Amino acid sequence: MKVIIKENYEVMSDWAAQHIADAINNHKENRPFVLGLPTGSSPLGVYKKLVEMNKEGKVSFKNVVTFNMDEYVGLPKEHDQSYWYFMHDNFFNHIDIPKENINMLDGMTDDLEGECLRYEEKIASYGGIDLFLGGCGVDGHIAFNEPFTSLSSRTGVRVLTKNTLMVNARFFENDINKVPKTALSVGVGTVCDSKQVLLLISGESKSRALRHCVSGGVDHAWTVSALQMHPDGIIACDEEACGELKVEIYKYFKEVYKDEK
Repeated sequence: MKVIIKENYEVMSDWAAQHIADAINNHKENRPFVLGLPTGSSPLGVYKKLVEMNKEGKVSFKNVVTFNMDEYVGLPKEHDQSYWYFMHDNFFNHIDIPKENINMLDGMTDDLEGECLRYEEKIASYGGIDLFLGGCGVDGHIAFNEPFTSLSSRTGVRVLTKNTLMVNARFFENDINKVPKTALSVGVGTVCDSKQVLLLISGESKSRALRHCVSGGVDHAWTVSALQMHPDGIIACDEEACGELKVEIYKYFKEVYKDEK
């Protein structure tokens, strides 16, 4: 596992965006580059930078296929808090990706389990995901894989915990009753099947999650810790998120990856 420590959120985001652009530009296989994407506040800086790079001609998404991590159940895509809306508003509408290359889970389907199975099958049909970008919650969950979700889980229906509902209530007029209680989400196993996983962890509130991810044991109480088992896992974090790392661990990653471009 690589841990790339940057001064602040902006520098971390710029580094991650450049890493993704380089991966797309260096893709030589005779098939599209397959990119997994998250929602939430963590990737906003990355999306902003990638949009800039696309407009400047530094990266193109014409040969990129995307799969998003999750979507609320029962929220129409036109709703301003759906993840379909979020992704188009913050990213897809501003880059040159073909619409048919965008894949998102349908939380309005009458067959939720079937939708999840089809999603896994479609990922497999492209040969898997080349790079999965992700974030994590303060409790160390990745996508909607709450604490104690199986680390081998696949795409499926997830019941959201009260803690997640409370955190997300700020997007629903601070009314927890308006937050959807279930979501569709890729599994921890789905993410870890990707050739490379890049997690964004920033801010003091995520310092405990970063500690568990980097130096705790692999534990389904912290689903993000599954990254320890990945052969090409990368964490991009900022200084604020490093507050709970042991000094020797912090110094190790700062030294070993100080020149990582």
